Amino acid sequence: MCGIDEVGRGPLAGPVVAAAVILDPARPIVGLADSKRLSERRRDALFDEIRAKALAWSLGRAEVAEIDALNILQASLLAMQRAVLGLQPVPRAALVDGNRLPKLPCPGRAIVGGDASEPCISAASIIAKVARDREMVALDKQYPGYGLARHKGYPTKVHLEALRALGVSVIHRRSFAPVRRLIE
Repeated sequence: MCGIDEVGRGPLAGPVVAAAVILDPARPIVGLADSKRLSERRRDALFDEIRAKALAWSLGRAEVAEIDALNILQASLLAMQRAVLGLQPVPRAALVDGNRLPKLPCPGRAIVGGDASEPCISAASIIAKVARDREMVALDKQYPGYGLARHKGYPTKVHLEALRALGVSVIHRRSFAPVRRLIE
């Protein structure tokens, strides 16, 4: 059984990142929870532990151009599908956080709030969040001035002010209303 979750649907910049994780019942991980409910320090520690103890884990992503071409929902489902396709071994079943299933190579079930109730989805939530947050910190160095390391691309007051002052970069989602308005 694999758990699947994504992060990055709401930001104005950067990819949407999904993770799929198959936990090892012989190597339990204490403290798994919805990544949003954990401190950054705890997420980082669990990220390393999940990668070390899981039977398999994989990341999938959809880039900004795909988000703009498909829409954020379809891009999120694509990222989830890519995460599952990267797993070895292939899962026999999948649990997905949310109310929609991506196209999967196995039976799946969508669970609203699954990142808080299913350990395999919690693990996927943590892997996806830490991976995307680290990528946004790296992008902050490439695109200084936007504050990406701090707000991770979300539409904060600081980010919106930076967009007005610096303009739209190649990592910004042109199909999202605040960015589209600046372009128009």
